[in-house]
Amino acid sequence: MTKEVLIKFLNNSCSTEEIAEVIRWAREASSNQETRGWILEDWKSYQEEENLASEEKFSTMLDKIHHKINIDHNDRRINNTKGLGHSPVFSWLTRAAAILLLPVLSLLIYTISQNNIGPGKFAGLAADSLEIVVPFGTRTVVEMTDGTQVQLNSGSRIKYPLRFSGDSREIELSGEGYFNVAHHPDKPFIVKTGTMDITAIGTEFNVLAYPGADYISTTLVEGKVMLEKTVSDREKETIGIMVPNQQVSLNTKTGEISSERVNIDKYIAWKDGKLVFENEDLSQVAERLNRMFNVDILVDDNVKEYTYTVTFVDESLFQILHLMTVAAPVNYKALPRKKLPDGTYSKQKIIIEKR
Repeated sequence: MTKEVLIKFLNNSCSTEEIAEVIRWAREASSNQETRGWILEDWKSYQEEENLASEEKFSTMLDKIHHKINIDHNDRRINNTKGLGHSPVFSWLTRAAAILLLPVLSLLIYTISQNNIGPGKFAGLAADSLEIVVPFGTRTVVEMTDGTQVQLNSGSRIKYPLRFSGDSREIELSGEGYFNVAHHPDKPFIVKTGTMDITAIGTEFNVLAYPGADYISTTLVEGKVMLEKTVSDREKETIGIMVPNQQVSLNTKTGEISSERVNIDKYIAWKDGKLVFENEDLSQVAERLNRMFNVDILVDDNVKEYTYTVTFVDESLFQILHLMTVAAPVNYKALPRKKLPDGTYSKQKIIIEKR
């Protein structure tokens, strides 16, 4: 195991073989003294003099990594990671990758690859917090210690404490998640997306908040949630209280807010492995496929007017593309991926054009 491979792993750029290597290392070799030595050396080199971690604390944290690696077998915090159209071996590897990508490991090793970030940036990162990263093409279920269950969609991240303390339960979401919040009236549950906060006590709702997207949307299934828009680091603006079957969207570029009553099933079908399109044009279809499969689909102008009303259930990307060519007079062309200087490959580019 080398530092370079671990850095690639933390940046989600490992090959299948490298993921397997990291898994073997984490389960077996990471406990030896030589490996502990170089991680500890880098750990200390990024700490300010008054914040140096003790050997004892370091060992405890590294032991926690090994414990978390095995939660796929005996811990209910993460369960039922389901692959979408991948081989059993690849699904197992990506499931293991999601389990291993914990902030404790990131705290120890991520600093190696980010030399421009000073030690002060890590001072507030709690050692008892978790970050779950869901690889593209998979879904994951997370159960928190308060009883809240979160289903995470492809390419999503969630950060939360092992144990909630204080007057509220706060988590951070990047991507898409379906929340079934445990009822604790004295401790509101707050989902932070960076632009909008969603506050609930005991309810079910879906949040769509992928980085770079034009909209952040909340869809309420049952109960009530309060929405707040982030105005500045310390200032929030109340949007309002939602009711079931309502969807509220925030335009991340203009700040404009829209609200409508929707068919809930369409927006939560993803948690059951379904992609539901209702009279949506090719550009909208491509946007969702890009997000789910981490690809770059380019749609020619002369086919953008074609619309689709269809439900896909656990199909792979190329199965979906093939079915799209059957339903409309279009073809698709997958361009070769380019090898980058760091040994990884660029996103898969796909062109959809008129047949």
